[in-house]
Amino acid sequence: MTPTTAALLADALLALHMGIVVFVVGLLPLILVGGALGWRWVRHFGLRLTHLALMAFIAAQSWLGQLCPLTVWEQDLRRLAGQGSYGESFIEHWLSRLLYWEAPWWVFVAAYTAFAVAVGVAWWGVRPRR
Repeated sequence: MTPTTAALLADALLALHMGIVVFVVGLLPLILVGGALGWRWVRHFGLRLTHLALMAFIAAQSWLGQLCPLTVWEQDLRRLAGQGSYGESFIEHWLSRLLYWEAPWWVFVAAYTAFAVAVGVAWWGVRPRR
């Protein structure tokens, strides 16, 4: 793989990762608001199961002290591209600043766990329908 291809794939992974974050974080308030306003789509079983499974996976990873596989894969591609952990392409520059935060590990474990619990509570508060 050429360094240019590796860099482009790393940027694509970062964009995908950001999309997943927006989905997981953004869907919870939409579920809560949509449940209150009677939006039928927020009760879609497949959507809600995907949301719950992603958040459970994220919380479990944090408890196990593991990085997200997308982060690991992206960093490997950046090394192949000859970049540092996070170079300065346009996509990476802006998305990585939104996505990656500096904090002690326990902060992430607590945040992911709390958010997973909130997603679980939303599952019961705004019941999905098959």
